[in-house]
Amino acid sequence: MDRVLLIALVAALNPTLLTVTTLMLLLPNPRRLMLGYLCGAMLTSVTIGVLIVFSLSDSGTVDTTRRTLSPVATIALGVLQLVIAWVLATGRGQSLAERRRRKDEPPRWQRALSKGSPRMAFVVGAMLTLPGFSYLVGLTRIHKLDYSSAGKVVAIVAFNLVMLILLEGPLISFSVAPEWTERTIERGRNWARLHGRQFAIRGFTIVGALLIAKGVIGLVSQ
Repeated sequence: MDRVLLIALVAALNPTLLTVTTLMLLLPNPRRLMLGYLCGAMLTSVTIGVLIVFSLSDSGTVDTTRRTLSPVATIALGVLQLVIAWVLATGRGQSLAERRRRKDEPPRWQRALSKGSPRMAFVVGAMLTLPGFSYLVGLTRIHKLDYSSAGKVVAIVAFNLVMLILLEGPLISFSVAPEWTERTIERGRNWARLHGRQFAIRGFTIVGALLIAKGVIGLVSQ
């Protein structure tokens, strides 16, 4: 079980979850948004986990997932990251932002999240939380544990609680030290307004370069 929890920590390093959590922290009412997202994510992830564990055989499910993202696809994702960084650096996306500001009306999903709608966050969490490679590895380990059916369900829930720690951490902070958490989030918002663009450019550039390197290595090693 210790290895299962270690895999869950690896699965917690999810770029999508990190991005969405950061976005919700920068919006009003982040506590309600994250709680809604967490409930939706748990519903989808635990349900899929139970279905997979109790139907899993030695048919090579994990190996199939490992081959899903080919080196060429990895390189393509890396190029996409570099394109995004280039757009941010050159200001090509500013015209679109200007047009949106002129309309003086943000997109519907942003309006819903800005109102602190936990229902919308629940739907987004349920839709975005799909099993990745690390999750499938963890489910395979759980399947092989000498646990009862109920014990395996508990193990799946525990795995997901660890995997979604990026959401649970801020929620716990809100419960334990709400005033400190609010001040910290406000400082984060101010920092994002001043330095967010440069940080995003560097982040997309680094991730893009790493993905391209990974894809090239994968092509060479085939």
